[in-house]
Amino acid sequence: MVKGKIIKISGPAVIAEGMTGARMFDIVHVGKAALIGEIIRLDGDTAFIQVYEDTSGLYLGEPVESQGSPLTVELGPGLLSSIYDGIQRPLESIASLTGDFISRGIHTEALDRKKKWTFTPSVKAGESVGPGDVLGTVQETEHLLHRILVPPDTKGKIKEIRAGNFTITETVATLEGGKTLNLAHRWPVKLARPYQQKLEPKEPFITGQRIFDCLFPIAMGGNASIPGGFGSGKTVAEQTLAKFANADVIVYVGCGERGNEMTEVLTEFPHLDDPKTGGALMNRTILVVNTSNMPVAAREASIYTGITLAEYYRDMGYDVALMADSTSRWAEALREISSRLEEMPGEEGFPTYLGTRLANFYERSGRVVAQGKEGRVGSVTVVGAVSPPGGDFSEPVTQSSQRIIGALWALDSNLAYRRHFPSVNWNRSYTLYYGLLKKWYEENVSPNWTKNRERMFELIQKDTQLQEIVQLVGPDALQDEERLILEFGRMIREGFLQQNAFSPIDGSCPLKKQHLMLETLLKFYTFGEAAIQRGAHIDEITELPAKEEVDRLKEIPVDDMEKKIRLIQDTLEKEMSALGKGEIPVKDAQSS
Repeated sequence: MVKGKIIKISGPAVIAEGMTGARMFDIVHVGKAALIGEIIRLDGDTAFIQVYEDTSGLYLGEPVESQGSPLTVELGPGLLSSIYDGIQRPLESIASLTGDFISRGIHTEALDRKKKWTFTPSVKAGESVGPGDVLGTVQETEHLLHRILVPPDTKGKIKEIRAGNFTITETVATLEGGKTLNLAHRWPVKLARPYQQKLEPKEPFITGQRIFDCLFPIAMGGNASIPGGFGSGKTVAEQTLAKFANADVIVYVGCGERGNEMTEVLTEFPHLDDPKTGGALMNRTILVVNTSNMPVAAREASIYTGITLAEYYRDMGYDVALMADSTSRWAEALREISSRLEEMPGEEGFPTYLGTRLANFYERSGRVVAQGKEGRVGSVTVVGAVSPPGGDFSEPVTQSSQRIIGALWALDSNLAYRRHFPSVNWNRSYTLYYGLLKKWYEENVSPNWTKNRERMFELIQKDTQLQEIVQLVGPDALQDEERLILEFGRMIREGFLQQNAFSPIDGSCPLKKQHLMLETLLKFYTFGEAAIQRGAHIDEITELPAKEEVDRLKEIPVDDMEKKIRLIQDTLEKEMSALGKGEIPVKDAQSS
């Protein structure tokens, strides 16, 4: 091992000399406390190290020892339901050793060394295996089958393979030549796991949130950014996606977030029921926790740790969703380390390579054909929150993210203050995926999906323009046709785009219900427009009994939604057709 000594300490950045033979990105143990760090620059025999733990108490001359390998994570059965810190140390194990606080220099194993797993082989002795091939399976949770993969850098012919109960360190297979394989292997976090082919994203990542699924969808294997100011609902939005998205595995990375928010996640998630499987949500979730008071260098590691865990389950053929909350805190950690190393600053003090690091992270998303004979197809969908200071979307992290991502879900503090959640600004948000997803929606939901979506966009844009006029002259100065558009805009905002994440009925909305709701709202506008042309007044339209039912469409349970919504459409059409022809007023007809 390469050994040197500390010659300079600057916060989380440590400089050591005598490191000849050390390599970039090697993990090192710093000082007598054996703090974990990573070499991020080499200059002669001098190594610049970012330390993942608090450097208080270090002094010059203390030893620095390279471990000869980069930061890696352990991949195998037992990852699901786990809660890790940024460098894959289980918080439960740390708590058993140190109590409520994380002591410096703690080294723990990521996976349980004592638990035995029932291994069922998929190959036989004499068969050749290569990178990504399935050796066998382990039932990790009740609903998820863990496929034991040949590591990406390994190939050969099976000499011996055994079935039975094994710990993750016991040998389950031996290759000719003597190499042994067990249930787990390690992989460097900053090296993307290889795959055979990247596929075009043609299936949607369904979230159960109407504003995402209908207006600004992303593809399975796509990526999106959620920028928003303080209190605009980024964390709740990501937690809602984690609960209701159609992913097989969820990896939630709390990167530099406030401790109270992460406490809510840690206390809430273990008790949540999974709407997908009926079991516990934690059974398909991995939490990577790095709060704002933890060392900044570990923030960078937490993002890479999370994406590597996600890629591992992708390679098994599963659809994985990674929630990164938030990439701004990660970028701030890069800025602090960069300034400690006296690097040339870029815009607003961020390092000049900020865009490159963000691109490297987001580009690890995708829907791919994994390595191996089976041709398994899996995906990693990345949703990254951004916390621009003061809600300023022109700041570097938001702008750099927009150049990379395929969808922008821009949160609006004004909507949040009005208790409109998700507080997504439909005028600032966009998606680049809809052209690829259009065919899927029309074939699997409704042939009219695109037409209705485009019509809604057209009307809410007109509503936005009319709102500016109303601010000047008031609604009474508008014609009935324009006031109908304003009423439709209000119904869309409050009855369709606004959604209660904590409601058992409205927390998640299936695509079929989204289509029926939008179809009904558009029928209201179409029937109303025809009634006005026949001479009806806007007040008559807004006072229709059926309109109250239209306003409460999202309260209809999913079980019998189609029958009830179709009945509301028929009633609405009958009441609208009676307007403007000289019949008795609607209220009188109702009372009689």
